[in-house]
Amino acid sequence: MTVVMNAQDLQAFMREVFQQMADDFAVDHVDEEGVTMRLLTAERHLRPGGTVSGPAMFGLADVTAYLVTLSRIGPKALAVTTNCSIDFMRKPVAGVDLVAKGRLLKLGKQLSVSDVLIYSEGSDKVVARASLTYAIPPSGV
Repeated sequence: MTVVMNAQDLQAFMREVFQQMADDFAVDHVDEEGVTMRLLTAERHLRPGGTVSGPAMFGLADVTAYLVTLSRIGPKALAVTTNCSIDFMRKPVAGVDLVAKGRLLKLGKQLSVSDVLIYSEGSDKVVARASLTYAIPPSGV
């Protein structure tokens, strides 16, 4: 699948359309395989015990799936999550960013399906795995 938005394009889109949360995420890399991005982990993302919260990890998975979809279809702000399944597999390493690797499994005219693996930066052990489906708005919307 052809990449139509690179890492800089996606980061700029996030800053323009989702200013309220754009500073939480960084797009590291985009290619034909998918998107690699990170949650810039801060105190607000932690839960008691000092680990990254489930909602913060869900947010990373969701944004990664959104951006891997947009990287192929272009800047469509109205693409929305229609389904998500997430498995939390182990406690993230404290004090480091979380890195997500998202790949597009299927891209149709109305839906995209993505798989996202989340790691603690510097580790090759999966912290969480998510499968997400996005609804793509019709052309002209």
